[in-house]
Amino acid sequence: MPPPHQKPENVLKRAHELMGVGQSQAALVLLHEHITSKRIRNVPIASLEPVMILLVEQSVEQKKGKLAKDALYQYKNISQNTHVGTIELVLKKFIELAEEKVKTAQAKADEVQSSLETTASATNIDDLEATETPESILLSTVSGEQSRDRTDRAIVTPWLKFLWETYRTVLDILRNNARLEIMYQSTATQAFEFCLRYSRKTEFRRLCELLRNHVQTAAKYSAQMHAINLNDPDTLQRHLETRFQQLNVAVELELWQEAFRSVEDIHTLLNISKRPPKNIMMANYYEKLTRIFLVAENYLFHAAAWSRYYNLLRQSASMVASGLGKKSDNPVTSEADFSKAASFVLLSALAIPVISTSRSRGALVDLDEAKKSKNSRLTHLLGMSQAPTRAVLFKDAMSKGLLKRAHPEIRELYRILEVEFHPLSICQKISPILAKIGADSDMEKYVTPLQQVILTRLFQQLSQVYETVDVEFVENLAKFPEPFHIKRDTIEKFIMNGNKKDDLAIRMDHATNVLSFDADIFSSTKASSSLGLTGSSDETSIQKLQNTPSDIVRTQFSRLTKALYITCQYIDPSFNESRIKARDIAFARASAEADEEHRETLARKEIIQKRKEEASELLARKEKEDATRKRIRAAQLQEAEDRRLAQEQKEREDRRLQAEMDRLRKEELKKQIADLKIGPKTLDIDLENLDNVDSNTIRAMKLAQLEREKNDINEKLRVTGKRIDHLERAFRKEEAKKLPLDYEEQRQKDIATYQKTKAQTLMEAEIKHKQSLELKHRLSRLIPRYETYRQSVVERRHDEFEKRRRDAERELVKAMDMRRKEFRERKSRERKQRAEQERILREEEEKAAKKAEEKAAKEERIKAEFAEIKAARERERQETLEIIALQKRREEEAEQRRALAKAAGTSLSKEVDSAQPARWQPRREMTESNSQRTNSLTARGSYSAAKLDDTDSGRPPPLPLVGARTGTSSWRDREASRNLQRQTSPERERERSLPSLASGEKALKPSGGAGKYIPLQLRKKSGQ
Repeated sequence: MPPPHQKPENVLKRAHELMGVGQSQAALVLLHEHITSKRIRNVPIASLEPVMILLVEQSVEQKKGKLAKDALYQYKNISQNTHVGTIELVLKKFIELAEEKVKTAQAKADEVQSSLETTASATNIDDLEATETPESILLSTVSGEQSRDRTDRAIVTPWLKFLWETYRTVLDILRNNARLEIMYQSTATQAFEFCLRYSRKTEFRRLCELLRNHVQTAAKYSAQMHAINLNDPDTLQRHLETRFQQLNVAVELELWQEAFRSVEDIHTLLNISKRPPKNIMMANYYEKLTRIFLVAENYLFHAAAWSRYYNLLRQSASMVASGLGKKSDNPVTSEADFSKAASFVLLSALAIPVISTSRSRGALVDLDEAKKSKNSRLTHLLGMSQAPTRAVLFKDAMSKGLLKRAHPEIRELYRILEVEFHPLSICQKISPILAKIGADSDMEKYVTPLQQVILTRLFQQLSQVYETVDVEFVENLAKFPEPFHIKRDTIEKFIMNGNKKDDLAIRMDHATNVLSFDADIFSSTKASSSLGLTGSSDETSIQKLQNTPSDIVRTQFSRLTKALYITCQYIDPSFNESRIKARDIAFARASAEADEEHRETLARKEIIQKRKEEASELLARKEKEDATRKRIRAAQLQEAEDRRLAQEQKEREDRRLQAEMDRLRKEELKKQIADLKIGPKTLDIDLENLDNVDSNTIRAMKLAQLEREKNDINEKLRVTGKRIDHLERAFRKEEAKKLPLDYEEQRQKDIATYQKTKAQTLMEAEIKHKQSLELKHRLSRLIPRYETYRQSVVERRHDEFEKRRRDAERELVKAMDMRRKEFRERKSRERKQRAEQERILREEEEKAAKKAEEKAAKEERIKAEFAEIKAARERERQETLEIIALQKRREEEAEQRRALAKAAGTSLSKEVDSAQPARWQPRREMTESNSQRTNSLTARGSYSAAKLDDTDSGRPPPLPLVGARTGTSSWRDREASRNLQRQTSPERERERSLPSLASGEKALKPSGGAGKYIPLQLRKKSGQ
C-alpha cells in the first residue's frame, strides 16, 4: 500500500531537520516527492507555498534544475486556476536566487584573478549548453597554469548555464496562461538583459525561437481556459513591447538575421493589432530597420526606411502641435532632429547604386522571382503600397522640402551628383564633401556606396563627351584623398562587373590602356540604350550634353511621327478642324455618358462589394464548417484514442493483477516449502516451475518425505548407538590416566599469569598515583582563585535567581488577578445568561398557558353554541311534530265532514260550509303563529303547508275522490313528512358529532337559519 500522506507542515519540519544534520540532498528529494505527489491537489495553497519556496532554494543551492522544473510544473497545475499570485512569488524567488548565485560566482572569480575584467569571462564561451571539449580537458590536465577562461569555466559558466535554464523553465511554465502574462513578459525582458549583459548570442537565438514558438502555440490553443488571446489589445501591446526589446538587443549584439526575424515578428503582430501602435515605437522600428538594411547593404530599402522614419517624425510633430497625441507617445521632434533625419534621408537616397554592384550568379540562374518576392516582403515590412525606387525616393524628398533642412554638404552633394554635368571635376568637387562625411561616425558608412555612385556618374558623363579615354586619365579623374582613394583594380573591377551584368558598355584595351565606350548604334544592350545607365535609367536625372548616335537611331520613328504631325497641322486646316471637332464630340459624349458611367461604376462597386461580402461570408462559413468538422474529427479521434488507451490500460491492469496474483501464489508456496523444511534436506520441487503445484500437494509430499527421513534416522541411530557404546568406554579409560597431569599443568599456567598481571597492575597504579600527585600540586595554587570565582558566580546567579523569582511572583500575582477577574466576569456573564434563559422560558410558558386558556375558552364557546343550536333544533322539531299532528286531526275531521255531507245532502253541506269559518278560526290563528316561528320550514313549499294555507283561508276542504282510502294520508302528505325527516337528519348527525368537537376538533359554523337544511356536497364546498 502507498505510504501515508504527510501534511506540508510536517514535510517542512522534516526537511529542516535533514538540512540541520547536513543531508540537504535528502531534504530536496523529500520536498520534491511531496510536491509531485498526486495527493496534494486538495491541500491548501497557503500551506504548500513555504514548501515550494524551500524546494526552490535547495534546488538552486544544489544546482538541481530538473527537480525544480518538475516541481514548478506540478505547483503551477495545482494553483493556476485559483492562486496565480503564489506562482509569481515562487518563480520570482527562483530567478532572484539564480541571479544571486551568478553574481557570487563572478565575485569569486574576481577574487581568484582580480587583474582581469569580470565581463571577459562569459564572452569567450560560445554555448552554455555545450560541454567541455576533449582538447580543453587534456589542456587543463597537462597544464598547471590557471587562465581567466579556465577559472570562469569552472566557477562562472555553470551558474550562467543554470541561470539560462532558469529563464527557459520559467518562460515554459508561464507561456499558456493569460493571468500570468505580465510575469511572462517581465521574465522575457530579464532574459534579454541576461543575453545582452553577458553577450550570449547563441542563447539569444534560442530565446527568440522559444518566444516565437510560444506565440504560435498560443494561436493554436486559443480555445483553452485562460489561454493567451492575441486579439486582446493589451496582450498584443505587451507582446509588441517584448518584440521591440528583442529587436533592440539583437541590434546591440549585431545579430542582424535575428534582428530581421524580429522585425518580421513585429510586422505580423502589427497586422493583427486593432489598436494603432505608438509613434515612438514605430520610430524605433524604422530606425532599427535602417541599421539592418545598411548592414545587409540593401541601400534602396535603407533609404526607404529613412524616408518612412522622417515621415513619422513629421506626423508626430503635427500631432503634438495640434494636441492629438501625448509627448510621451511620440519621438522627440526638435529642429536638430529634423535636420539630422533629413540629411540621412537624402544621403541614403544618394548612396543607392545607380547600377547593380552585387556579384552575378551566372546567366543560367533566374533570380527575378526570388528578387520580386524578397522586395515584396521588404515593402510590406515598411508599410508601403509598392516597391520603392531611387527616383521615387528623390521625388518624395523634394516634395517635402528636405533640401532646405539637410546639412549644407549634403545639399551640395546632391547638386553635384544629380543636377550638374561636370565629368572632369566631379571627383574634385566631391572630395571635401567626402572628407566631412567620413569625419562623422554615423555617416562614414555611406562613403563606399557613394564612391560607386560617383564612378557610375563619371562614366555616364564621360560616355556623352568621349568615345575613348585613357585609363590613367580616368584614374586621375577618380582620385580621392586618403583614406578614400580608389585603386585602379577597383575601377577595373567596377567596369567588368557592369559589363558582365549588361549595365555598362565599355571595352578596355590592356595593351594600350584605353577605355572605349560602345558606339554601336544598333546595339541591344541596356548600356548602349541608356548611355551606361541601368534599366531604370529613365527614372534618373542625369544631364545630357548631346544625343549619341544610338539615341538618334532609337528615337528616329518618334521624331519623324512628331514632325509629320506638326506639318499636317500647318498644311491642312481641315485636319485641325476635324481634330477639334472629334475632340468636341468626345467631350460631349463624355459629358453625356458621365452620369451613366458614374451610376454604372457605383452599381459595379456595389456588386463588387456584395460579391466580396458573399465571398467573405462563404469563406467564413466554409472555415466554420471546416473548423467544426476538424473539431468533430479531433473529438472522434480523441475519443477513439481514449477508448484505445483505456482498453490498453485495462489489459495492462489485468495482466498486472494476474501477474501479481501468480507472484503472491508462488511466494506463498515457497514460504510453505521453507516452513516445512526439516534439517538440511528439503522437498524435491522445482521452485521456478510452480504452476501445477498447490499447497495440498506440497503438504502431502512433505509428509511422505518426513516419514522416509524418520525411518532412515531411526535405523542410523540404532547402528551408531551400538558402535559408539564400546568406543566411548575405551576413550574414558584412557582419559582418566591423563587428567591429574593436565590439572597440574593448567594450575602452573594460571599462577604465572596471575603474578604477571598483578605486577603490571601495581606498576600502572604507582605511575598513575605519581601523576595524580603532580597534578594536585600543580593545581593547588588555583584553588583560591577558583573558590573566589565560584563564589562570585554563585552570588551573581543567586541575584539573578532572586530577580527572576520576584519577576515570576509578580507575573504570577498579575496572572492570578487576571484569572480572578476573568472568573468573576465569566460568572457574571453566566448569571446574566441564566436569568435571560429563565425569562425567555417563563415568557414561553406564559404564552403556552395563554394559548391553552384561549383554546379551552374557544372550545367552551363552541360547546355552548352547539348546545343552543341543539335546543333550538329540538324546539323546532317539537313544533313540527305538533303541526303534523294538528294537520292529521284536521284531515280526519275533514273526512268526517265529507262523509256527513254525502249522507245528509246539499242542505247539510251548506250549513256545514257556513259554520266552517267560525269553527276553524282559532286553529288558523295558531297555525299562523307557528308559521312565523318556523319560517325556514314553510319556505320550502311543502304540500302540507300549502294545503293548510288553503284551508285556513276559508276555502272548503278537498272533496273525497273516487277510490280514495278513508283514514289514510295522501301522497302529498307522505312527501311532506319525508321532507321533514330529511331536514332533521343532518341535525342528528351534528348532534352525534358534538362530542368530537368538544374534544378539541374545529367546530362547524352555524348556518344562520333555524332548521335550514344544507346538502352534504354543499357543506363540503362552503366549509360548514
